[in-house]
This record gives sequence, C-alpha cells and structure tokens, in this order.
Amino acid sequence: MPTLSIQQDLLRALVESRGRKHDVADMAFRLPLMGTDIDSCDDETLDIEIFPDRPDLLSPETLVHGMMPFLHDSPPQPRLAINPGTISMRVSPEIKNIRPVILGAVIRGVKITEEIIKRLMDHQEKLHFALGRGRKRASIGVHDLATLTPPFRVEAVSRDHAFTPLAMEQDMSIEKILSEHPKGVDYAHLLEGMEKVPVIIDANNSVLSFPPIINGNHTTVTENTRDLFIDVTGFDSRACESSLMLICLQLAVLGGKIESVRVTTCEGSDWSIDGSPKEHFVERNLVEGILGNAFTDDQIEDSIRRMGGVYNGDTSGVLSISMPRWRYDILHPIDLVEEVAIGHGYDDLAYDVPKSPLTAIPRSDGQLRRRIREALQGLSLIQIQSLTLSNDSDQFTSVRWKADGAITRMTNPITTEHTILRQNILPGLLRLLAANRHHDLPQGVYELGTVVVDHKNRDRFAFLVAERTGGFASLRGRIQALMRDLGCSNWSLETIERGPWLPGRSASIVVEGVVIGECGEIDPLVSESFELNVPMSGAQIDVTALASVLEDPVH
Repeated sequence: MPTLSIQQDLLRALVESRGRKHDVADMAFRLPLMGTDIDSCDDETLDIEIFPDRPDLLSPETLVHGMMPFLHDSPPQPRLAINPGTISMRVSPEIKNIRPVILGAVIRGVKITEEIIKRLMDHQEKLHFALGRGRKRASIGVHDLATLTPPFRVEAVSRDHAFTPLAMEQDMSIEKILSEHPKGVDYAHLLEGMEKVPVIIDANNSVLSFPPIINGNHTTVTENTRDLFIDVTGFDSRACESSLMLICLQLAVLGGKIESVRVTTCEGSDWSIDGSPKEHFVERNLVEGILGNAFTDDQIEDSIRRMGGVYNGDTSGVLSISMPRWRYDILHPIDLVEEVAIGHGYDDLAYDVPKSPLTAIPRSDGQLRRRIREALQGLSLIQIQSLTLSNDSDQFTSVRWKADGAITRMTNPITTEHTILRQNILPGLLRLLAANRHHDLPQGVYELGTVVVDHKNRDRFAFLVAERTGGFASLRGRIQALMRDLGCSNWSLETIERGPWLPGRSASIVVEGVVIGECGEIDPLVSESFELNVPMSGAQIDVTALASVLEDPVH
C-alpha cells in the first residue's frame, strides 16, 4: 500500500486555504476513520498509509479535498470545474490495436515551484502504481504547454522514428530508447511484439510524448511553467479518466483552471473531460439489511456528504447518490453501502443476535487436521499462516517444482509478488524464514493450509526447520515421529531427484503404497534464491492423499 508523507506545515496550509483551521495532531487521530492508516506523526511530518481502495487520496491536495467534508463539515465538492477549451487532439485509427484510450486536458495559471513539481511527479507515479498497474492500464504525461503548438495528433510510428527524450540532449530512435534509456528499459515490455508504437505529435511535428514510456525533452515542466497539458493513455478507459481527473484535481487545488481538450478518438467519436459527478443507485433494503440500521433520509444525506458525495433522494426504495467521477473505487452497490457505513460511523451501527439456534456441523476432515496440528506442534514447530497469493517464481522456478495442474492466475494482479494462487505451502515458509533470518537458530515452522490445483481447493501442510546441525537424520526422525502420531505403520521413504531438495538427501513419503508427499534437505542453490544461507530441511504432504490411506480412529 502506498505511503503518503506530508509536511505538517503543508497540510496545515492546504487546510487553511480551504477556509478551515485545525490541529494536525487531531487530524492524524481522525484520519483513520476515512479508511487510511497513520504510520507515524512527528513535529514535522505525517506519514499516512493509503489503502488500495482509495487512489483519490494519494497526494496532499486530493487528500485535503477528500478530508474537508469528513473532518471539517465542509460542503462536498464532487464536481470538477471545467472551462471549455479550444485545443484539439486527433487519434489515428491505427492506435486502436496499440493503445486505444487517449485522453487530455489543459490546466492554466498554476504557479509552479520546485516543491510542486516534486509533489506532482510523486502523485503521477503513485497513480501509475494504483490505477495504471505499472503504466499498463493507464500512464500519465505532464507537459509545459508553452513549448507546444496545438493541435495535437496521436500517430502509430515505426521503431526507427527518432526524437529527443526526457533528460537527453540528442535524438534517439524509439528502438534505442527502449534498449538504452533507463525508462525505456524499465517499460519496454509494455510494447513487446508491437511493430508500431504510439507517439503524440504537435502541429510542428515535434514528439511531445511516447506513451507509456517517456516525454519529449522540450516539454519538461520547470518553475517558469504556468500552463500544462496533461495526456493519459492506456487500455482501461475508467482508470485513464480517473487518473486524468485526479491530476487535474490536484492542480485545481493549487489554483489552476482546467480546460477541456476535444479528443477525436481512434474510433472517430468525440471525447472531452466531464467534471460532473456520477450518479449511482443502491436499494435501501440492501443498505439497511447489511448495516442493521433503519436510516432516515437526513442520516443518509449526512453520511454521503461526509464522504464527498450528494444524496439525491429515495425513489421507491432505491437511493440515488452522486459521487465524484474520479472515485474509481465505487464499482458496485455494496461500495455505496460502505460509504454510508463510514460516513455514519461504525460505532453507531446496530448489533444483532441469531434469531434461532444453529448447531455447527464438524468438517469431515476436522479430526485429521487436529491430529496433524498436534503432531507438528509436538515436534516444537510453530504454526504460521501465509498468503494464498503467490507468484510463479516462488511456487515453481525457485523451488524447481512443476505445476501439478492448471494454475489459477489473477486477472488484474496488484503486484508482481501476487499473480497466482499457490499450489505449494513450502515457498511461503522459506519466505518467512528469510524475513526472520536475523533471529537465532534453530527455527522451526509449519503451515496447514489451502492450495489451488486445477482451479479447485486442496489441503496441504508443510514444515521447515533451519538448524546448524542435524541434516537428513534429524529430518527422518521428525517424519518417523509424525507418522507414529498419525497412526501410520506401513510407511517408507523412496529416493527422488526433483524439487527443492538436495540430491541424495531427499525422498518421497509413501504410505500403504501411496505417495503422500516429499521431504529432504533444502538445496543451497534453492536457499540462495530466497536469500538464505543456513542448513534447512523440511517436508510437504498432501492432506487428501494422506486421508485416503489413514484410518480415522474416532470413527
């Protein structure tokens, strides 16, 4: 989650510029009510952790805009004031299959300082992370309008097309930018496999932007800049629109006046920025059923006002609520229920108890899971619980395991660390020991949890021990104790040469002729990939396979 670091003097000045005075320490105490978290607050700086569902709070200016109604009872301002502009931008039909969403706006009259440039760039990069998914879904370009000659056009050009990129003094071909320029190297994968790439060109045929990679050097924003041109490009129209509006909102709070840019899209339709709030609908029964309160219209109006929106009324049990168009996080009626809950206050919601007694039914594998936990805890292992989300490198490449079946992948992963649902428990234990490598040895942990194979849940457990001595002999002793506690008498170890194990010191675990798991010493090469350099041994066992050969003594 991104962290926003704000100088207290800046925060106080922004609040006072909106006609309010307030103690920063008190604001820090109340900010978590909005869905943020305070990392630290000293005499100079306030560090705020912004939750992923509120990308509209990622700059000091947009944070103040959002918190004024909530903390200071200021009137909500869900509308962005837009003046009609005269600048146009035409997008070539060729762009449709390259980077189809191209948006733009102009902000005039901003008094730019070095500090404002830093805050603007910081906001831009945070939006690239939160909404742009690393610039893939949306990327933002900020330009000094005085260096440009409208109208603009967006063309698809070959990779030998050349211009002078940001921080360079000579022309470079696009191919060279992608292979040599630092930003080009970082984001070249976004244009992989494309023979032609997008560029934004002004009336003098000067390249002002090569999205999503880098701007032209001549458009650099400086302290002499007063008018700015903002371009946003990508594949997700909603993410692009929200990104554009949030940059405009930040600059509007700083005194800028927003002008529309008439964009002729790659499909031939016209688009210009719309500052009006977006109307949403939610059934009153859904709000009251989930929150357990019968709300009056005044209570709903007050709750939505505090969240920066406007309550339009109730029509036949359906509530109409207008929220800022840049609130990307409002995707479903349930999000409006959350807005009412936060605005009203969780401490004032009703509580309830079940109206009829309900008898719990034990899981069919409940006894086995209990026996596994008790057996592992009897080996002095500490139980942990790690994330079900993982990535291909941890799950397969680093531990040298092949996928058991189809891998369940995230459609829109937030980070490169969380792209798939795990198939193995052991990599999570390795990551945990890596995070705790500064602690003394020995360290022993286990996890009994869910994995996903062929898009179906399975239960597996694994344990891992880091100790200076012991090796495979100690591991075999632990497997023997585990089998004894589980009541497995007919078991054996059979040599294997795969997975994260050290060759010659690993084996599959066989019970009644069925392979239920693997065990062994961790290969130092595998340990190094997890930044570990201590001797380790462990095992991973499939609970379903174990249950098929293990009799439940309770029944």
